[in-house]
Amino acid sequence: MPSAPPVLTPEQLEAFGRELDAIRARVVADLGERDVDYINRLIRVQRGLEVAGRGLLFFSLLPPAWIGGTAALSLSKILDNMEIGHNVMHGQYDWTGDERLNGKSFEWDTACPADQWRHSHNYMHHTHTNIVGKDSDIGYGILRMSEDEPWRPYYLGNPLYAGLLATFFQYGVAMHDVEAERIAAGESALDDEKREKLQAIWRKVKGQTLKDYVLFPLLSGPSFPFVLAGNATANLTRNLWAFTIIFCGHFPDGTEQFTEEETENETRGEWYYRQMLGSANLTGGKLFHILAGNLSYQIEHHLFPDLPAHRYGEISEEVREIRERYGIPYNTGPLHRQFGSVVRKIIKLALPPLPGLSRSEPAPGEPAAQAPPQKPAAAKASTRTLTAVKTSSRHPAAASTTSRNPVAPKARPRKRTAAV
Repeated sequence: MPSAPPVLTPEQLEAFGRELDAIRARVVADLGERDVDYINRLIRVQRGLEVAGRGLLFFSLLPPAWIGGTAALSLSKILDNMEIGHNVMHGQYDWTGDERLNGKSFEWDTACPADQWRHSHNYMHHTHTNIVGKDSDIGYGILRMSEDEPWRPYYLGNPLYAGLLATFFQYGVAMHDVEAERIAAGESALDDEKREKLQAIWRKVKGQTLKDYVLFPLLSGPSFPFVLAGNATANLTRNLWAFTIIFCGHFPDGTEQFTEEETENETRGEWYYRQMLGSANLTGGKLFHILAGNLSYQIEHHLFPDLPAHRYGEISEEVREIRERYGIPYNTGPLHRQFGSVVRKIIKLALPPLPGLSRSEPAPGEPAAQAPPQKPAAAKASTRTLTAVKTSSRHPAAASTTSRNPVAPKARPRKRTAAV
């Protein structure tokens, strides 16, 4: 069981923030031609794979053509979703001035309208990362992924809901900004704004469905059922892959969730600290990281969401050294280990808590957590002031590119409890 995170003094947190700001400033100053070449090369590869995949599927009466076409189309959809769409829409290439790479106007090949994703993900998730009650990525409105969430009999279906969410992940992401779970619970009304969002989702889903399940199958003539199956398989592959990478970056053993009370009036250093504690990385080779959209470096992504993602690997060792110097464990591991711990958490949180067992106590058979390093307690939240991440004249800061609104909603006090 991972050790508890250290408690840093305000002075340590300020120095911690300055060190991370320095990394960011150095990368921003170095942005240039190689970054543009990288993303343009990826776009060409993605488009080539899509053309090859759809072309091969037209001959899918032959089994090798179906296998090759489905594999190429799957890879194309993964690249479009992860390394291209996700990262471009974070504003990682806005500094180029290239309209094709403009994060505010880019559209991707998935069910969620880009405008809604930019709000639900760039602003809500990256501003309120792993804050229970604020970050709807914690469970996507249907799963119990934190013990801060009170248990209900509904959560006995946690493993089933997780399987369904993974299978239809693009639609789960599409419903994110509508907050369908709050409407179903009677906590929010289906007002005109949400109806407009639902209509936008329907238009996007309709277009995607007609393209993949009607137009291209019909164009293939006698290969109709095979093209239909190949397109469905490619979409399923992309959904399962995206679900796996994203959940491995947020919910493995050792990642923390937070209450709204303890994140009030964060300083820059405290915001960085929360991003680190709420994230985990994956180890692997270069191709693996590209297919993961470099979200295998989820820690670095949460620290610097608007830096080109292919730079995360270059700065990861420096980030790791800073973490270890401040006593913060660097949560990383292979895909099978991180995903295995996510699956265990999904199953564990499906069950009601044991009577009389507090969150800080280990369950029977689990080792006790190690004591955190002995450091002075941090100052109370009321003594802190909110400091935005500094901006650059060349490239906007995370605080500005990940937010549609300059000020995050005011936090609602909650009782602090330990993370899973």
